[in-house]
Amino acid sequence: MKNQQEKIILGIDPGTTIMGYGVIKVLDRKPQMIAMGVVDLRKIKNHYLKLRHIQERVLSIIESFLPDELAIEAPFYGKNVQSMLKLGRAQGVAIAAALGRDIPITEYAPLKIKMAITGSGSASKEQVAGMLQHIFHFNEEDIPVSLDATDGLAAAYCHFLQMDRPTSAKKYNSWKDFISKNPNRVNK
Repeated sequence: MKNQQEKIILGIDPGTTIMGYGVIKVLDRKPQMIAMGVVDLRKIKNHYLKLRHIQERVLSIIESFLPDELAIEAPFYGKNVQSMLKLGRAQGVAIAAALGRDIPITEYAPLKIKMAITGSGSASKEQVAGMLQHIFHFNEEDIPVSLDATDGLAAAYCHFLQMDRPTSAKKYNSWKDFISKNPNRVNK
């Protein structure tokens, strides 16, 4: 049984060609990488069979590592609508697998993940992998051929960085919006 200070985070970089994943254990606010890898879907030609394989593999990863939370990269808008639709389906299947095991899910934009890891939203996959290698002290030969694995690990680490951060219950679009929702906090 896990103590109060331990948490397992599964990070997923969804894909219909290659899906990356990373698993970290947080013990007393210190993250440690425990796994990263890819699910290679290139040999499966039928899109629906790819989705089934994603579901099976995500459930297998969940059963292996028993994550407390899932951090998943959000699909980004590209020029090819069909590709984005397929990517969204892959993400949805991974989310459904986690929901079926009552695992809370947090979705992060690719820009936010890159910013959290490297400090730059325009960082390359190689820069993200290099920073994670420095953070988790793994050897270069431990980086899978596909950088999708480190992208999955990046989602998990981004989620770790967001843990226990205070959030505002109210969302504001501008100072005018803030003032209209908080008239008692404005000195005239």
